[in-house]
Amino acid sequence: QVQLVESGGGLVQAGGSLRLSCLASGRTFSSDAMGWFRQAPEKEREFVAAISWRGGSAYYADYADSVKGRFTISKDNAKNTVYLQMNSLKPEDTATYYCAGWNGRNWSGRGDYWGQGTQVTVSS
Repeated sequence: QVQLVESGGGLVQAGGSLRLSCLASGRTFSSDAMGWFRQAPEKEREFVAAISWRGGSAYYADYADSVKGRFTISKDNAKNTVYLQMNSLKPEDTATYYCAGWNGRNWSGRGDYWGQGTQVTVSS
């Protein structure tokens, strides 16, 4: 059974930074695409970022336009952990952030397995 456990959320002022972590267990993690989604109150869950393995030590990252240049996704296979570094945070980044994984190298649409989420609140 795959488990994803997020951590690192919290309250931060606009312009600040947070780093989210997602610890994975229960399957071979190194070749899976992994990503982050978020959901604000009364809004649909939306894609934030994903990282896909291209073979060897090559990875490719995708980002939503709203976070490009501010957020960075990374993966540490030795620690079974994926990270989301969030800089220059804005009040509109306030949401519950969910870690997601796909059963394979490539991400597409919504994830195949999910974490429980971690709350990020950005005050103005």
